[in-house]
Amino acid sequence: MTHVFTIAIDGPAGAGKGTLARRLADHYRLNLLDTGLTYRAVAYTLIQHALPLDNVSAAETAARQVDLAKLDRAVLSAHAVGEAASKVAVYPTVRRILVEKQRDFAKTPPGAVLDGRDIGTVVCPDADIKLYVTASAEVRAQRRLAEIESIGGTADFIEILADIVRRDERDMGRADSPLKPAADAHLLDTSEMAIEAAFLAAMAIIDDVLAKRDKA
Repeated sequence: MTHVFTIAIDGPAGAGKGTLARRLADHYRLNLLDTGLTYRAVAYTLIQHALPLDNVSAAETAARQVDLAKLDRAVLSAHAVGEAASKVAVYPTVRRILVEKQRDFAKTPPGAVLDGRDIGTVVCPDADIKLYVTASAEVRAQRRLAEIESIGGTADFIEILADIVRRDERDMGRADSPLKPAADAHLLDTSEMAIEAAFLAAMAIIDDVLAKRDKA
């Protein structure tokens, strides 16, 4: 690939888009950004400084200070941080600050795979490939439960499911950049699909676009 190539991956929490994004970035040798971590970084800063999540000014300041090269997934993946992130993500000013950082990242050669909630619709509307990865709320809750149990934790399926439904409602219902498939996105429903099958399906879509581009 001699030009900047962008793959935009959107979808709700737990659909498998993060794992898919990592596999695709590795396969096509592209930069990778989980844009959700940028919102988590803002939320984490507020939590660390004991600031209320509805302090928009503090959230804006935290957003300006986010360094995409220093996003610590281990720290930012905490459940409480994720819950807080979906609350600060509704602020349009915070989104604008972070979207600019995300767009700059996408322009860095040789290109990037970005996953999040508004990549194909807002961050990179001209992305070469747009994928919308989804799965039923029940399947996503079961996956989350299995993930927690795999590291020796315990959780209640009903609570996890309710949490996922609440987060979906927040993400899809916000006025600014709601979660929705881009008009030209390829839909991948992973409800009954293992990650390997999802990866192969996504690869087929991408390779088809690359082949047509090479012939043009």
